[in-house]
Amino acid sequence: MLREILRQEIEKAVLKLFDKKAVFNVSWDGKFSDYSSNAGLFLGGKDEAEKLKDELAKSKEIEELFSEIKVAGNGFINFRLSEKGIEDGLKFALKEKFDFLKSEKIQVEFISANPTGPLTLGNGRGGVFGDVLGNVFKKAGAEVVKEYYINNAGNQIEILGHSVLKDDKAEYKGEYIDELGKKLGGEEPLEVGKKAADIILESIKKTVSEMGIDFDVWFSESKELRETGKVEEIMRWLKEKDLAYEKDDALWFRATKFGDSEDRVLIKTGGEPTYFGVDCAYHKNKFEERKFDRVINIWGADHHGDVKRVKGFIDALGHKDKFEIILMQFVRLFQNGAAARMSKREGVYVLVDDVLKEIGKDAFRYFMLTRSPDTHMDFDLELAKEQSKKNPVYYIQYAGARMSNILKKSEAGLKNEKIEIQNLTEPQERRLLLKLIQFPEMIESVSRDYQVHRLTTYIYELAAAFTDFYENVRVLEAEGDELKNSRLLLVSVSRRLLEQVLGLLGISAPEKM
Repeated sequence: MLREILRQEIEKAVLKLFDKKAVFNVSWDGKFSDYSSNAGLFLGGKDEAEKLKDELAKSKEIEELFSEIKVAGNGFINFRLSEKGIEDGLKFALKEKFDFLKSEKIQVEFISANPTGPLTLGNGRGGVFGDVLGNVFKKAGAEVVKEYYINNAGNQIEILGHSVLKDDKAEYKGEYIDELGKKLGGEEPLEVGKKAADIILESIKKTVSEMGIDFDVWFSESKELRETGKVEEIMRWLKEKDLAYEKDDALWFRATKFGDSEDRVLIKTGGEPTYFGVDCAYHKNKFEERKFDRVINIWGADHHGDVKRVKGFIDALGHKDKFEIILMQFVRLFQNGAAARMSKREGVYVLVDDVLKEIGKDAFRYFMLTRSPDTHMDFDLELAKEQSKKNPVYYIQYAGARMSNILKKSEAGLKNEKIEIQNLTEPQERRLLLKLIQFPEMIESVSRDYQVHRLTTYIYELAAAFTDFYENVRVLEAEGDELKNSRLLLVSVSRRLLEQVLGLLGISAPEKM
């Protein structure tokens, strides 16, 4: 990968010239050059950058991949790719799978909403994010398990039963409860709750499928933790390690030992395990039994209070560096400039099903991915429904349809599979080529920092680069077969990569619109 090659060459030159390692960045520039590094700035300034530039110019690899190196400002070094650099970058970008995370086994657990009600818009945001993050991990070479944890045991299931029966212990309300009440009854609340949870879970699975998500594992709390004795097993382990103690007829985890503000209850008075207690058994299963190298939990922001206790347990288990929690901030739905309520069934919640009916899977997934998970999201329903270039989903898909149309109209077709880079001299051609070869570097970055929204930015920029090319460069009417073939190949490669990125996003790539 070009960025990594450049980073390594700079690191070697710094070590040789200054006998030290510097903290520096190598990034796409796009304004003054193709790549830029601030290594000279960190070393002291312009003079050091000039020395570094001269040393880099001696590298055979740099000489082959870059046609120009310049020092700018107080120590930035700018690099312009050669024809070979572009060719190598394009070849790498088209690989089926990269090896950034080769041999790593990663579990991504997301949504995991209790089967006590339908999925809300907040569940949908975490669902799409987790699904695409898993796709990126796979593209980066990892073995990935996408998992939904089913909380189908405990107090909430009995409360669900009371709610369906509409007795004095009912808590859940809504049209779905009324519908369940027509089907169930005549049994104890817990049994009614279990049957209701099964029905709701099937509804959740349908919604998940309509969102375009396919889980590898649906992990049942009742069957795989409670019935197998895993909860009791983890409690014994914690007591043996002196990580748990009894007080007030309850069992407590020594959470303060791992940075929490207070110790946390594992088993309540009366013997029922807490959510946290069962989570301990679940995470021991992830690390000790299924042996994941990395575990990512994607939670709603309302679970922020649970983070320290779970991370404390993972630390106690000995896997602190293998575990991460991503908190998804809240989503507000806007319609005609005002906050919208689309669901009478829940009153205060907007349901995924209702939004999907309005805008479809493609727009739903794209808009859910346009912001970093740590920022609140305002979801513009009218824009998502718009069938014009104002809607980024339409704009991107329309660019893809244009690519397909050009390729279909080509009478001669493609004569060979190699783009002759030297033929592509127009600025719009170069801009498109550079955007294509950024793809693997973007995948590597997302696989490390989980900023999935970069994908939506990237695919929009790719569509914009192609649209600029389409509007300013003749393809089918190009002068000469060689130039025409090179441009057709550029269109073909653009279509292939656009399909790949949309595939990672779980969005369709229609050939005509």
